[in-house]
Order: sequence, then C-alpha cells, then structure tokens
Amino acid sequence: MTTYHFIGIKGTGMSALAQILHDSGENVQGSDVEKRFFTQEALEAKNIPILSFSEANIKDNYTIIAGNAFSDDHPEIKEAKKQGLTFYRYHEFLGEWLKQYTSIAVTGAHGKTSTTGLLAHVLHETFPISFLIGDGTGKGHVDSRYFVFEACEYRRHFLSYEPDYAIMTNIDFDHPDYFTSIDDVFEAFQSMADQVKKGIIACGDDEQLQQIQAKVPVVYYGFAATNDFQAQNVVEDSTGTTFDVFVRNTYYDTFTIPMHGNHNILNALSVIAICHYEEISAQDIKKMASFEGVKRRFTEKKVANQVLIDDYAHHPKEITATIDSVRKKYPNKEVIAIFQPHTFTRTKTFLDEFADSLSLADHVYLCDIFGSAREEAGKLTIKDLQERVEKSRVLQLDQTDVLQQYEDAVLVFMGAGDIQKFQQAYEEKKNVRN
Repeated sequence: MTTYHFIGIKGTGMSALAQILHDSGENVQGSDVEKRFFTQEALEAKNIPILSFSEANIKDNYTIIAGNAFSDDHPEIKEAKKQGLTFYRYHEFLGEWLKQYTSIAVTGAHGKTSTTGLLAHVLHETFPISFLIGDGTGKGHVDSRYFVFEACEYRRHFLSYEPDYAIMTNIDFDHPDYFTSIDDVFEAFQSMADQVKKGIIACGDDEQLQQIQAKVPVVYYGFAATNDFQAQNVVEDSTGTTFDVFVRNTYYDTFTIPMHGNHNILNALSVIAICHYEEISAQDIKKMASFEGVKRRFTEKKVANQVLIDDYAHHPKEITATIDSVRKKYPNKEVIAIFQPHTFTRTKTFLDEFADSLSLADHVYLCDIFGSAREEAGKLTIKDLQERVEKSRVLQLDQTDVLQQYEDAVLVFMGAGDIQKFQQAYEEKKNVRN
C-alpha cells in the first residue's frame, strides 16, 4: 500500500481530501508551515500526521498530492520529482478519485461552500456518502453512493473534473489576478458545462448562467416564474426562513432552512432541485432544516448583548449578502462591519464596489489588506478604501477594545485572510474585562 503525502495539508481543500482518503482506509500524512490553521483540528482528531516541510518527508513508494499554492520550486515537490514518485496536483487527484462515484460538483463565484455543505448534510442524512467542503471538512465512506465536492473556477482548476452533475450558483467577475473579464469567467464555466455527464442545476436568476449551452439537461432554479424550480411565499423569522417550492408552476412542498437572506434560499433551491432530479423524497430533503452551517460562513457567537459573526465574505456581493442576512436576523441591532480585504488585485479592482457594500453597515472598521502568496504587495493601502467609506476607521490588532462601545450590536468579522485573529483578540479583551 502506498502512503499519500499531502504537501500543504492545512489548505482547506487539501485538509478535506486528506480526511476523505483516511476515512476510505488509506495511509495519509502531510506537511505544512508551522502556523496554526483552523483546518488542523479535524486532521488531529483523526490522528493524521502533520510534519514540517522537509525534503526528508519524501520517501520511496509515496504518492504525492501537492496544494495549488506551492510552485514546482518547493523543496518537497522537487524531491518527489527527482525520485520519480507518482505526483498529482490537488485538482488532478480529485478529478481521478471522484470517478468511482455519482459525483456532484458545486461551483459558482459565490455560495459554493454553503451549498456544498447543505447538499452534503441532506444526502448524508439518508445515504452513505463522501463529501469535500471548501471549509476544510471532508468525509469518506467505502460504500459511498454520492461524492459531493466543491469545484473552484480559479485558474480553471475545475476543468480537471468530469462530474455526473454540476450545480452552478452564479457567474461573477472575481480572481482578477487570473481572469481578465466577466467574459473570460463565462468561458471557463462554459468549458466546465461541456464536461458534465448527466445534468446541470443552474440559477436561472443569473443572467450569465442563462447563456450556458450544454449537451445535458439544464434545470433552472430561482425566484423568477420562468425557472423550473421556483421559491414563493417567503416567510422569515428569527429562527430561519420558510418558503414554498413550485416545480414547473405546480406546488411541490414547503421547506424551512435555519438561515436568512435570498442567497440562502437560492442555495437551498439548488439542493432541492438536484435531490428531486435524483428521486429523493421531499421528506428526506426537508432534513435541511437541521443544517448547522459550515465553518466561517455566518458562524455566530453571543457575548452579553453582542453577537459576533465570523464570515468568509471577501467580494462586494458577498459582503452585501452577509449584511442583508444580519439585518433580517437581527433587525433591532446595529451592524458593525470589521473587514479585512483579501489580495491587492481584488481590492484594487473592486475598490468602489467594496465601499458601496460596506456602507450598508452602521459602522465600519478596516484591517490592513491580506496579501496573497501569489502577488507582490501593491502600492495600494487600506487608506485607499478608508477614503471611500464615510466615517470608517482603520483597526489595529491591539485596538480591538474599541468595539466594546457597541453594546447592543452585531459585530461582523469578514474576510478570507486571517480576520479571525481580530475576533480572537477582541474576545480575549472581553474575557479579561468581564
């Protein structure tokens, strides 16, 4: 038996894939930097060894899976190639692994992780399944009926996959360090659509997705009456959202989700559509009511009268959706946005859009830009964004106690970098003062 060695095992996708292989009875280990990541807990719980980077980690008969963040110049990758070991990039290996199952890819510019998590929850309540969620959660099962996985469009990595089904949540311009325009993004999704083998579930409210051409059936979902699956009669309260679903204009059933906001209804509709297509009963689909969410997507914690929310929102549309969800769930509380931009290229491209979306909050605090390993630090600074957001302030890590003044408020910590350290610093200050 080979040992699967993961180079960069703490990455969200890599961590999830390592767990899947481990659960499927394979020998798994990995290496990464010393810094602690939230993905580590699950790996440690399964006793998967995590080593420090070193050429000595690479041994004969190992199968190497390398994270996409690491170049071919990485010492472990160079050593693996020197020894002539079987070598995959993350997306290449995943593309091979999923061929054993009825595979469902979840893709789109926004909502991938939440939708993958919700679909995995519903199916897992009924069948033995395997799933890979982009929050670092992975589960394998030797008798899996389905393999549900998040498929990222960045650098067209999702073209390594030929899934049976694909859920497409939306097409939007993001990753401006790679894609040149919305048309470039559309072409990538069109190429993905060409590789789907059985059917596509697409959001019909999205103008770009309406243009997708496919050799397989395309089932559309959304709020518009033209969709195959339509949500009507939406009712929201503090515990969640209830809505009726019509299939081709005929009432199907009523569903409840423990989330708020139209984007979450759309995510749920996509899950209902794929399950209906696979002839899963409405009663089983209704198990989405017990979904507890995925990591770093509207993750809540209460401290006195404050609600602290950790959220991955890092694109203007995601910030808008997150603040909308907060307003619907906590209509009587002030909304305080604490935002850390992710990558200089994205911040520069969407500077005005970020300002517009952040202005939906009552007060805004900005943290220094979190640069990607793939880019050089630009001349842009957080001050460029601050100038565009009225009354916003720059927040340093040692100043988080300023947030204590908002006694009856929701503090939303948003970003795809290490924004969690600001929330942790604040919580430590609160514990000291309380």
